[in-house]
Amino acid sequence: MSEILADVHAGVGQITLHRPKALNALTLSMVRDLTAILMAWEHDPKVEAVAIRGQGKESPFGAFCAGGDIRFFHQAALVGDPRLEDFFTEEYSLNHMIHRYSKPYAAFLDGIVMGGGMGISGHTRDGSCLRIVTERTRMAMPETNIGLFPDVGGGYFLSRCPGRFGEYLALTGQVIGGIDARQLGLADVFVPSARLEMLWADLAQRGWAAVAELDSRIPHPPAGSGLISQQPAVDQFFSLETVKGIVGALEADQSAWASETAAVLRKRSPLMLHVVLEQIRRGRQMELADELRMERVLVRHSFHLRAGAASETVEGIRALAVDKDLSPRWSPARIEEVPHEIVQRFFESPWPAHAHPLRHLR
Repeated sequence: MSEILADVHAGVGQITLHRPKALNALTLSMVRDLTAILMAWEHDPKVEAVAIRGQGKESPFGAFCAGGDIRFFHQAALVGDPRLEDFFTEEYSLNHMIHRYSKPYAAFLDGIVMGGGMGISGHTRDGSCLRIVTERTRMAMPETNIGLFPDVGGGYFLSRCPGRFGEYLALTGQVIGGIDARQLGLADVFVPSARLEMLWADLAQRGWAAVAELDSRIPHPPAGSGLISQQPAVDQFFSLETVKGIVGALEADQSAWASETAAVLRKRSPLMLHVVLEQIRRGRQMELADELRMERVLVRHSFHLRAGAASETVEGIRALAVDKDLSPRWSPARIEEVPHEIVQRFFESPWPAHAHPLRHLR
């Protein structure tokens, strides 16, 4: 069966990511199929809007997309498979196309929404994109856990969260729920998961009106709860100039939250923490096309600045998903040991502007 299912009903193109055993993790063929479908629908007058969901293991919902197929990344990097380069060029192009899509776009972000799943959720587009979350939503950009950085536009959409939540979410990879996602500007509408199947069916009967009528108000969490309540602490620590300064200040603090956050950061790739902090702060001043071009440079260096098994990303994936020993051998091993020079090399493009793989993005 195809891993991308697509039909048009009542003027709405409905897409289902159908790789449930892998939590709908994106393959190169899936990226290409999604691109082809969306390009065709954008020029089809019979299609007025688009909706996308992920197939769960037990029901049509329950999982959106766990990201890119990291096992493929690992294998491809070790053998020099050129499809690895194709994957990121085409995935980032798809992310940009969705961001600029000329027709309304609704993403049903139920269950796991991580990495590449965030990239196809639509980002923010002046109200023409609806990112629908539920009480089952588990959203994150956890790439520092595998020696990578929050790509697919992460430097763009995370940096636009309130205060310094962009730095916090990017560096820690913290998983958040649907209400937190809505409050941080990473989602638009909260809907109880029990309503999703009826809502999807209603789209096929009534068209875009079925989701356009959704109430954008969100349930109010108890006073003092939810991630947004931690903004004073997040801003205090994650506005500091360097990763070393952030971790040092957290470790010097006596609160449980600070200690736990510092412990999380100590487990992440020290090198990529430095790269990510720079990415988020540069991305805050960029439009998406430029930010994705920066990311394409970063991902090239993530796999090739130190090639093969020496790559921080290859080592991170090995520890998490291949050998599953959960003991990555980061190099450098400590945050305090990362040279500024190697961080800056990540931002130096290996291509002249006219030859950049994403030079066509506008």
